[in-house]
Amino acid sequence: MDTPYRGVGTGGRSYARNLEDLVALDPEDLYEVDSDVPDLGGAVLLHYFDGFMDAGSAGKLVAEQLLNSSEHRVIARFDVDRLIDYRSRRPAMTYSIDHWEAYDAPELVVHLLHDADGVPFLLLTGPEPDHDWERFCAAVRGLVERWDVRLTTGFHGIPMGAPHTRPLGVTAHATRNELVGEHRPLPNRMQVPGSIAGLLEFRLGEWGHDASGFAAHVPHYLADSTYPSAALNLLGAVAAATGLNLPDGDLREASHEAEAEIARQVAGSEKVADVVRALEQQYDTFMEASGKESLLAESVEHMPTAEELGKEFERFLAEQNGGDAPER
Repeated sequence: MDTPYRGVGTGGRSYARNLEDLVALDPEDLYEVDSDVPDLGGAVLLHYFDGFMDAGSAGKLVAEQLLNSSEHRVIARFDVDRLIDYRSRRPAMTYSIDHWEAYDAPELVVHLLHDADGVPFLLLTGPEPDHDWERFCAAVRGLVERWDVRLTTGFHGIPMGAPHTRPLGVTAHATRNELVGEHRPLPNRMQVPGSIAGLLEFRLGEWGHDASGFAAHVPHYLADSTYPSAALNLLGAVAAATGLNLPDGDLREASHEAEAEIARQVAGSEKVADVVRALEQQYDTFMEASGKESLLAESVEHMPTAEELGKEFERFLAEQNGGDAPER
């Protein structure tokens, strides 16, 4: 495996690290692998990292659904002491009367699971690394090649200017167009804050490995809540892209309960109801103009731009705060 570590000397000149540095920065030093791992040739590696954007906790709910619906065991464990900044995300400790009783140590691990048909797959989950992103990506690459993983896929939620009463979709991206499937791409080119999930997908593509990602659309007024309906859409997109038979019963039940509670709260607040009606009107206007059934079926020319969605979000915040929208 090529080692991508290079530095910059005086005058901008690149220089390769010496042998001692290369040995010290060996990506394989970042993890330990179980000695009893079955043949995983052709398996899928899913990943969800806590700490980046996850509107509606959609990605977290999917990860929990996967772990709760299948027996699983850890087959690889990353060295969190090297990767996590404890002072930025302090782990919880339990104090009892006169002594420390427990410590919730963070874990960044790879689980081995099986779908409803008994097909093995992998789930990498835990806190998003704070340090050594490039080295972490190289370490994951080592596991992908070690286990002959055919596809690496991430998932999370993003806020959108759309109401919960209309069809919500999923944005897909991948290292090859064929992996996106029938999902419509976003119509714009934009710069966004980086994430380890995004960098991992990007680097795996550079290294010749298939990788993809899915972002469930979550109404922006529910972004800080737990929204199982978005997670249900996300799980369905992951299942369709990977061919895995992933049970969704618990998420479906939670979705029904959440939608009923949201309807109750909307009915009890005229301010919230006004926001939902305004978004419904905007959504329906787009649909009528294009003759499509959902935003995902929208043509690139008629889809709302990132700026339009941002302005809608700002209008919502202004209504919530009872003031003017923030200046742009």
